[in-house]
Amino acid sequence: MTASVPPVEDPHRTERIRTRDPDTLQAVVRENLPILLRAARAAGLPPDRAEDTVQEVLLTFLTRAAEFDGRARVRTWLYGILLKKMSRALEGVRRAQETEEIDAVVESRFDQAGRWSRPPRGPDAGADRERVRAWLAQCLEELPDRRRIAFVLREVEELPTEEVCKVLEVTPNNLGVLLFRARNGLRECLETKGLRGRHDADL
Repeated sequence: MTASVPPVEDPHRTERIRTRDPDTLQAVVRENLPILLRAARAAGLPPDRAEDTVQEVLLTFLTRAAEFDGRARVRTWLYGILLKKMSRALEGVRRAQETEEIDAVVESRFDQAGRWSRPPRGPDAGADRERVRAWLAQCLEELPDRRRIAFVLREVEELPTEEVCKVLEVTPNNLGVLLFRARNGLRECLETKGLRGRHDADL
């Protein structure tokens, strides 16, 4: 049995990208804009930051189109650019959240006299699907960057293993470890919110 060969871009399309054919470049942008936005949002970027990051990705693609060699699909190349841009954007989001977190908690949980205005309560056993998905999004944001991005690309965007490995520059075994740890992290996080049993099947 021969090993599977990772998909490569069509040579004719590669040449059109390298020569900056306007119709081809426009087609690449149109095809990949929605999936890049989904990936950026699923990885934890707020909508406005996700849009800015994807615009940066596409600008980089247009600027560096002549460097594309076709050894991977153009989508994989774009995801690789997105990964680098996203890491910086996520770090900026985290810094902003750290400075706002204390004030947000005080304003949302306490009244002017310092008493609980919204006392903490345990998770509702009958949490609906929307709440479950909100919990999942929160838990996903708490994963380390590489585990979260590996999970998003493989499980959310359903990219082939070979493509995810190329984007993250890891071996299939390393990707398996990242996904295993990501799933365990999500499970443990969801369990702390009281999500067990049949609700896991609803994710």
